Amino acid sequence: MENLQALKQRFGIIGNDIQLNRALEKAVRVAPTDISVLVTGESGVGKESIPKIIHSLSHRKHAKYIAVNCGAIPEGTIDSELFGHEKGAFTGATQDRKGYFEVADGGTIFLDEVGELPLTTQVRLLRVLENGEFIKVGASKVLKTNVRIVAATNVHMQSAIEKEKFREDLYYRLSTVEINLPALRERNDDIHLLFRKFASDFAQKYRMPSIRLDENAVNILQNYRFPGNIRQLKNLAEQISVIEEERIVSASKLQQYLPNNSGNFPAVIGGKKENDFSTERDIMYKILFDMRNDINDLKKLTLDLMKNGNAEEVQEEHHKLIEKIYRNQETQNTNIEVLNIPQEVSPEKDYDFIETIEEDESLSLQDKEIEMIKKSLEKNNNKRKLAAKELGISERTLYRKIKQYDL
Repeated sequence: MENLQALKQRFGIIGNDIQLNRALEKAVRVAPTDISVLVTGESGVGKESIPKIIHSLSHRKHAKYIAVNCGAIPEGTIDSELFGHEKGAFTGATQDRKGYFEVADGGTIFLDEVGELPLTTQVRLLRVLENGEFIKVGASKVLKTNVRIVAATNVHMQSAIEKEKFREDLYYRLSTVEINLPALRERNDDIHLLFRKFASDFAQKYRMPSIRLDENAVNILQNYRFPGNIRQLKNLAEQISVIEEERIVSASKLQQYLPNNSGNFPAVIGGKKENDFSTERDIMYKILFDMRNDINDLKKLTLDLMKNGNAEEVQEEHHKLIEKIYRNQETQNTNIEVLNIPQEVSPEKDYDFIETIEEDESLSLQDKEIEMIKKSLEKNNNKRKLAAKELGISERTLYRKIKQYDL
């Protein structure tokens, strides 16, 4: 148990839940081997910690560790990213490029969101798992690699296999050992520990006294279901730390930050149930109110941009507001996933109060966002990492925007 506690301290893992401890123990046991591992669990439970533990305790620890977010790479370029390409393989391939499997030879590759891989890429990955062989895009020469693969997914894999979105043979190759991380709502006693840790971190970051919850607020926090898991709890701690002047937070004050005051969020897995309507309606109202607030913030940014004319100055002046908008979008996306609503379908049609937002204003804001993304990409020679930094958003969010607007 002492070794387990030391491991938690080393990787910043908080909690004493039995299921969490079991997952960590399995990671420690499989680390010295070359067995493929599949980490499962809902979005936001901290799956990225497991492959880091496995790599650091393996004989590959001095070699490269590469984490790849399969869901953030466009389908047309993911084969090139993973396996590399030869000069002239496609438009824009002006020189040979090594892929992650060649660069990480002798090390570990973490494939996050592996359930999002295209079927053609799955075939290539299966060959790597079977005999360590791969072929660059546009090449005919077979190359060899010796990598340890750890994958993670929040997708229900059996359902994906039944829908023919994921190869069954690849699933069994990846999941020689499967490690499941519990949802935050299943770690009731750990919730307050995590909240206190996040509150302490943000107190240091923003140079202010740490917030504390009174006894009733702690009870509400521990009974809330947290559909966004640890990521949502961290965002909650940051919001309260920054916004509230009073450092002791009461139950009534805490409830103002929770999308559903009853605390009984349903865990919607594999679809909605008919008796979930009342709670889902509350989530929907929360999403719509947040969207309205974000649109008002975007109006302010757009007006300042029109008056100032200098995007960099406006971005610098309002960087916190921009961060807040994109952070809210991440939370909204999480809630939309919980409701199982396709993101391209707007929920606004069914609610009268949303009509106060004029349609052409929303469209103009969207056009302005597209224009800013295009300009930033052009300015940075289509280097998305630099463009994301200039726009004040994460690279993953930029990927999603590019895909959403078909840029």
